[in-house]
Amino acid sequence: MADPTFFDQIRESCAAVASASSHVRINPDALADFAGRVDLDLPANDPGQEPIGDAESTAAFVLTLDAINFGSGYFPYLKKRPGHSGYHTVAASLRDWIDENGAITTSKLGERTVDQWAATFGQSLDGSPAQELMELFTLALRDLAEFVDRNTDGSFVGLIESADHEAAALAASLTDMPFYRDVHAHRRGKVYLYKRAQITVQDLAVAFGGQGLGRFDDIAQLTMFADNLVPHVLRVEGVLEFSQDLLARINGADDIAVGSEPEVEIRACGVTAVEQLAAAMPTRSVTVGTLDNTLWNLGAQPRYKAIPRHRSRCVYY
Repeated sequence: MADPTFFDQIRESCAAVASASSHVRINPDALADFAGRVDLDLPANDPGQEPIGDAESTAAFVLTLDAINFGSGYFPYLKKRPGHSGYHTVAASLRDWIDENGAITTSKLGERTVDQWAATFGQSLDGSPAQELMELFTLALRDLAEFVDRNTDGSFVGLIESADHEAAALAASLTDMPFYRDVHAHRRGKVYLYKRAQITVQDLAVAFGGQGLGRFDDIAQLTMFADNLVPHVLRVEGVLEFSQDLLARINGADDIAVGSEPEVEIRACGVTAVEQLAAAMPTRSVTVGTLDNTLWNLGAQPRYKAIPRHRSRCVYY
């Protein structure tokens, strides 16, 4: 049985930060205006939500990609495929590796070295931040292999089935792995964000069409998947307002340290703003997870990419 407070503690801790934030504030007038303009029919653009083979292969792909669905702070140093963002480079490389080597298994994930993963993702081990990311990817994938082996004897489908269609149960179980423990300190207390644990549920739901392995009876309880892109979209739209000092640091390409007060406030205020945005949608009900996907896809458009967003080198997003 899932812990019914799992999502509550995310919402409540983020709301507490938003109520007393020093670096970020929510502009209610801009939020109301934006709520009337969000295009919920924007085409999806996430290869991590596309089926790949049978149920076990799709489950393995989604769980594996989300195990390394981080590193946006490293992406400026990543060698990207032509026309691809950092995330799309990683996703496309992983799909190509599957095409060449067959479905993902825990033994494959656990045995591969950093040199092999660097070759898969087209990176050089040259001491750059990209090498550090490849080292983190290797650790994350070994953690996933050990986790699935320990809990469901190597079955990715079994891991999903063990949650019994409860998003909270699956997301909470993933936080047994260190890189999913997205919890930070703030003067208002602990702040629970759990970006990757939650987005894994959403990606599985989309990949399986909301049926069978993709059915989560409490999926409407998911919060925003707190990264650096959705808050950036909200800032460009005026929904989030950043202090001048924080803006100067972002525009100067300063790394905003994960867990620092401004970094936590960007993400926590983003979570609260998307909650309010979903509630303010005038004509259509929408889950927060679906709205997050829409805003993330919106962030790929040139007007958003032309403006610097905050970067944090971390394993959480």
